[in-house]
Amino acid sequence: MQGFLLSCLVALATCQSLRYDLSLNPTKTYEYKYEGVVSFGLGIPGLAESGMKIICKARITGTNPQTFLLQISDLALAEYNGFPGKNGYDASPKLTKHIAAQLIKPFAFEYSNGHVGEIHASPEISTTVVNIVRGILSFFQVTVKTTHIIYDLEEIGIHGKCQSSYATEENMETKDMTITQVVDISNCKESTAMYTGMATSVEDKFSKERGESIASSVRYIYTVKPTAEGGLITRAHALEQRHFTPFNVKGGTYKMKATKELVLLGVSDAARAITFGPLESKGNIVYKFGNVDLNTPFMMNKLENPVPKAIELIKSLAEANIYSVDSAATEDSMKLYILMRVIPYEGLETMWKQLAVNPEQRRWFLDATVEIGDTKVLKFFESRFQAGDLDPIEAWQTFLMVIEHLQVTPELVEQAKGFLTMPFSKSDTYLWNTVVLSYGSLVYKHCVYYKLCDVRAVQPLLDMAREALRSGNKEDMILALKALGNAGHPRSIKTIMRFLPGVAATPVDLPLRVQREAVQAMRLIAPKDPHSVQDITLSLFLQKSVPAETRMQAFMILFETKPSMALVSTVTTHLLKEKDLQVASFAYTYLQSFSRSSTPDNHLLSTASSVAVKILAPKYGRLAYHYSKAIRMDWFDDNFLMGTATEIFMLRSGANIIPTEIMSKGKLHIIGRIVQLLELGMYAEGIKELFGTSIPGFKGDFSYSDLKAIVSVLQNWEALPNDKPIFSAHSRVSGQEWFYTDISKELIRNIVMAFSSAAGKASPLWAVMENLQRGTSWHYTRPFLVLEARYFEATTLGLPVEISKYYNSVTGITVNAKASSNPSPTERLGQLLTSDILLETDGFAGVTKDFYIFYGINTDLFQCGFETRNKNPIGVPWKFAAKINIAEKRFELDIPTPKEEVKLFSMRSDVYAVSRNIEELDQAKRTPILPATFDSNEEVVHMDPTAATPELQKILKPNTWHPASKVCTESNVFGVGVCVDYEMKRQFYYEEYPLYYFLGYTSMSLQVVPVQAIKPVDKIHFELNAGSSRHPMSVRQLLETLRRLSKEATERINLFSGSASSARGSSYSQPDILMEGRDSRPEPVFVFKALAMSGNQKPEGYDANLYYTPEENNPNAQLIVSELGVNTNWKMCVDSCVGSHAELKTHVRWGAECQTYEMSMKAAAVPSSNPTLLAKVHWTKIPEYMQEIGTRVESYIPGVAFLLGFYQENERNAEQELSSSVSVSSADSIDVKIKFPEYTIYRKAISFPVPSGSYQHKTNATLE
Repeated sequence: MQGFLLSCLVALATCQSLRYDLSLNPTKTYEYKYEGVVSFGLGIPGLAESGMKIICKARITGTNPQTFLLQISDLALAEYNGFPGKNGYDASPKLTKHIAAQLIKPFAFEYSNGHVGEIHASPEISTTVVNIVRGILSFFQVTVKTTHIIYDLEEIGIHGKCQSSYATEENMETKDMTITQVVDISNCKESTAMYTGMATSVEDKFSKERGESIASSVRYIYTVKPTAEGGLITRAHALEQRHFTPFNVKGGTYKMKATKELVLLGVSDAARAITFGPLESKGNIVYKFGNVDLNTPFMMNKLENPVPKAIELIKSLAEANIYSVDSAATEDSMKLYILMRVIPYEGLETMWKQLAVNPEQRRWFLDATVEIGDTKVLKFFESRFQAGDLDPIEAWQTFLMVIEHLQVTPELVEQAKGFLTMPFSKSDTYLWNTVVLSYGSLVYKHCVYYKLCDVRAVQPLLDMAREALRSGNKEDMILALKALGNAGHPRSIKTIMRFLPGVAATPVDLPLRVQREAVQAMRLIAPKDPHSVQDITLSLFLQKSVPAETRMQAFMILFETKPSMALVSTVTTHLLKEKDLQVASFAYTYLQSFSRSSTPDNHLLSTASSVAVKILAPKYGRLAYHYSKAIRMDWFDDNFLMGTATEIFMLRSGANIIPTEIMSKGKLHIIGRIVQLLELGMYAEGIKELFGTSIPGFKGDFSYSDLKAIVSVLQNWEALPNDKPIFSAHSRVSGQEWFYTDISKELIRNIVMAFSSAAGKASPLWAVMENLQRGTSWHYTRPFLVLEARYFEATTLGLPVEISKYYNSVTGITVNAKASSNPSPTERLGQLLTSDILLETDGFAGVTKDFYIFYGINTDLFQCGFETRNKNPIGVPWKFAAKINIAEKRFELDIPTPKEEVKLFSMRSDVYAVSRNIEELDQAKRTPILPATFDSNEEVVHMDPTAATPELQKILKPNTWHPASKVCTESNVFGVGVCVDYEMKRQFYYEEYPLYYFLGYTSMSLQVVPVQAIKPVDKIHFELNAGSSRHPMSVRQLLETLRRLSKEATERINLFSGSASSARGSSYSQPDILMEGRDSRPEPVFVFKALAMSGNQKPEGYDANLYYTPEENNPNAQLIVSELGVNTNWKMCVDSCVGSHAELKTHVRWGAECQTYEMSMKAAAVPSSNPTLLAKVHWTKIPEYMQEIGTRVESYIPGVAFLLGFYQENERNAEQELSSSVSVSSADSIDVKIKFPEYTIYRKAISFPVPSGSYQHKTNATLE
């Protein structure tokens, strides 16, 4: 009995001494089997997938209580690429050998209380291999708590510092503990996620409320055996699932599944100490990124010995793209960019010395350097600026892109400051502007990636602005403010305020241009420091003494801060008291536009604006079109998580007849980000003074007389002041201003003098003419990586998953030309106006564009995942001879007929499952996601990835779509045709909308093809003659002449029977009468011919003649098109006349002698208190194909009309007739009614600003 009790006490003591908290015994050796698998698919059988498998043994041995060695052995890697059920994993022995050579060396790591500390490895071990080791060791990064069954912790892991949720369960029989850990990797405080190339795209947090484009989950399951030393992991399993789509994850996704498993094989006593060489710290368990710029996701290249490879590529690209743009140029240029990134500074200098002497190679080299993006490219251009061996145009074009694609580390920002003090930077106005503006952009991107953005980065621009203000230099003020606007640094607000009236500490009286730039300089500060910007802009807007243009600019920037409901209410209250109608109209229309906004970022602002519009509408809802306006149009689709927005601003001041400022800008909303597109702005500084408050003879109906009145005023441009620009313009891309210019009076004068007919040999056009007479050639090629946007995140395997988008293009233009004139000018360019000019030219203009989307694993050693490739070559070759006589208004063009097919446009797109590794580049696998053939009737089993039982399976039938067509229109007269062909292949499930729209093969092209002609055609001849020997004769004049000639002819015939002397004495003879009758026929005012020329044979083709008879109240025109050739009588006759009260009638007949088909059209404007525009189309007989097209179009009308807010009435209207009416119902709305033969659609009060005199306010700009 005592023995039994003693045994129980020993067992109890033993149980109490067992521990679950993880630890490793330094005197033991642990051997595990590890297997990690990552795969990419769509979760649908029958579609291609790719993946990678890693299998090895891991041995852990202690060196001291807190330091252990990890040794990897029996490594095996295998790739998967193909279709499930048809293909398996293929071993990659060469890749295995490459990685095993690094893994054979031991790794040391610190370990205590279930947490992995610093990891050490040999210096030569690559970051990729260390990360694979992190994937193995992350199994040992787990916190065990025996006092809680469920607990949450924020802890360090391979994904960063993330929230983990634990659940524990003890097996009462084996005493093993099962631990389930779920890691929230979507909201890590310190995430391993990394973005590149998206600094200027603003994150849209509100769009996440509509849906996500990425969804991720990570789960670990451990089996822990308790021991006296601590818990021992006997088995562990991890599952990471990621879902990605360019759209909303609710509508189908690409799926990544990463699993790894660790199984304990045995524990033994450590045999002997392991010797190893020097080790260095590789960081902790958190994933570390290497140089991702060298790992292009859609290609792999060996980068050793890069200088000779890059030189050879540049030479081949320069040679291959002179006379056309090679379709492979985009891929080769990407290879060149990657090589340039690994070339050291000395290599760049070597390449420059070798390539700079050849213009083509020089240009390719400079364009390739912009993609380097690190310190050596800045050092290289420092050398070029110091040596001055770039011309200004080369310098500013290249430097602009160098800074645009530069990494934004603090060191590089500091290095870039040096360009602001280089003398060469100031040697050219546009170069200096580019250097300063580009530096501002660099500061902005630096502050995006480094939240604690030191004011020292923007200090040179602040100093520049203060010095310009002190010296009173307006041009320097404008440049400095534009650069500060690009930088968008919150610490620059105090400096900007010094330039603004009413808010500056010291009163300032600066030109309107400077005030405008100061306000615009806050546009990128607004999202960062909205409260400060709101205080300034609201103060400016409310001050009546501030110029109206500045107040409207302030209102624009105020709404960039997304003001609250309370602030919008404050603005609304003040607008009710506003007396300046220009300001009121601008603010009201901007609020009105926001009230209709559907983009996520304006959700709250739209609500506030709707309330404001309802309050302001009774007072400002009827303002006419000639007041300042702000128009915004946008849309957003929740399924695609995509939308666009366009804003147009038209600012006027006082009673000026023309706008003083016009701006337009666009935005793209895509997968949670807002990308600002192209922005253009024009400012009519001098022109505003030229036009004043009115234009003599300007009626406002935008007729020809209005155009003449405007031209008449513009002819007085010499009266403008010399110290002001006539107008200014700027351009911004992604919110960054990159170019601006002032058009001065001196520039206009130089242009007018250069193009004047009195210009002589001093004119630059004279040199151009002489070059053309000798024969000239010009060639331009530009590779351009438009977009390189990448997103990286670690996976549980220690491999990086990447989502990237690339847009690369190569543009080429080649022109060869030679000209002659008879007679040649000797003194003045105006002599060319009376000469016959012959121009012969040939050349090519084209561009090849590649767009890639990659989703998968991308390392320097291997890649696997999905890849979308879109290639779009466009090319237009030409060869023609043109004859021109300006005085006679005659133009002739001869084009040779094509001898072979010419592809003008093509587009090919497909989605592939890809697998590549650095050791077997020639065996890279790229499988189209859809099989080569598929059966639409085949039933496919679709299983939810989480399902484990047959009851949860769903039997679905895939939908297949494989349209293909080729349509050609051919002319056997000219021997040429145009063909359009396309082919698409899709296979989808309805639950995968909208992703399946883009999954599959797409191809389309447009070609010009040779056609068998009726008879051989040497060339196609076009002739245009707009010169008439005399003024066109009216119908009344023609009838009166014919009547007089007829009467005289009758009298002569009666007299003919009389005496011979009487007949001989007649003043008219019969030939004279016939000649005068012939000369009295109206001549065409316009003749156009298109003829197929074939040696001495009679040409065939078409002849068009336009006749015009200017009756006093009823001018009319007639167009006759005739087919020329043997046994043909096809004609088209078009009769048009303009009646009184703005009525236009057109009668069209065509076919044999214009008798086969017939239709008529009529349009009229009815002036009244509600002006109305009426239109009617009536057809008597039309061809069958036109009837078919009309029927198809009509079938879509009711649905489209419903979407546009129209109502429909089913009533019988006139047969074979379509009529419509548009009437003005108010100053800003119209009523529309359209009648079809079987129904009528209509809509009333459509918002539309119209120039209706009945509804306009007076033109004074203030409201008393």
